Amino acid sequence: QVQLVESGGGLVQAGGSLRLSCAASGRTFSLYRMGWFRQAPGKEREFVAAISASDDTTHYADAVKGRFSISRDNAKDMVYLQMNNLTPEDTAVYYCNGRSGELNFWGQGTQVTVSS
Repeated sequence: QVQLVESGGGLVQAGGSLRLSCAASGRTFSLYRMGWFRQAPGKEREFVAAISASDDTTHYADAVKGRFSISRDNAKDMVYLQMNNLTPEDTAVYYCNGRSGELNFWGQGTQVTVSS
């Protein structure tokens, strides 16, 4: 079992930056593929970024490529999402996700609001 707790959300002006953090508790964090998803009001949850368990390979949604960066620190059981050049379209609740085989865990989410 893995528990995920996000932090770092908030209100920021367009063009600004935020860094989201996700703290994981439980064993074998390093074996989990970690990711960030987001859900805007009235929309489905969508993939944002992911980082592999094995070699830190990263993947990004087209909408955030070049602006967002995902990283992990296995020694601290943490995963991060650095978000730069934010736009109002990035406004959403951001969720941390951990996946390994059939195991799939979610955090409670953190709100990111970008004002124009």
